[in-house]
Amino acid sequence: MGKLSYGFNVSVDGYIADAQGSIDWSEPSEELHQYWNDLERETALSFYGRRLYELMSAFWPTADKSPDASPTIVDFAHIWCNMPKVVFSRTLESVDWNSRLERGDPVEVVKKLKAETDGRLEVAGATLAAPIVQAGLVDEYRIVISPIAVGGGIPFFPTLPSWISLRLVENRTFPGGAVLLRYEAK
Repeated sequence: MGKLSYGFNVSVDGYIADAQGSIDWSEPSEELHQYWNDLERETALSFYGRRLYELMSAFWPTADKSPDASPTIVDFAHIWCNMPKVVFSRTLESVDWNSRLERGDPVEVVKKLKAETDGRLEVAGATLAAPIVQAGLVDEYRIVISPIAVGGGIPFFPTLPSWISLRLVENRTFPGGAVLLRYEAK
């Protein structure tokens, strides 16, 4: 059985994107980017919603070709393209880069694949994560707090049916003031 993780760079006021949907404010330091690379390298399966998949697939498949791409960027481009992904969408006709399209209920599909997949699984994107978090399927939360308040936007946590008790298992500070808080769900 897999262990499901949900993690994101988050503003100090709890948002993964600002009111315009931008995540430009969350530009990671080289060390933080390497942290995410190493984590993604260990991912057995990643779940994406349509919007985040389109954002990622518009950049990462060719990011390694840019003449000014750092080794960390090149590395993540290769990791992302090769990582197995399940993309939930009712409107996309097809997906690429080691992805498969899923039109079923995210909670049921994640529950099934979590039971069938060994290793670390991740849910990427707050909209897709919301029903999965609400269903209690997330085993681990990785919250990287960026030193910026954006004043509104897409929250990391959805409205919850009840409290989620967490146990801190790791904290770490990165250059630029970003702080990782990694929690296991009790």
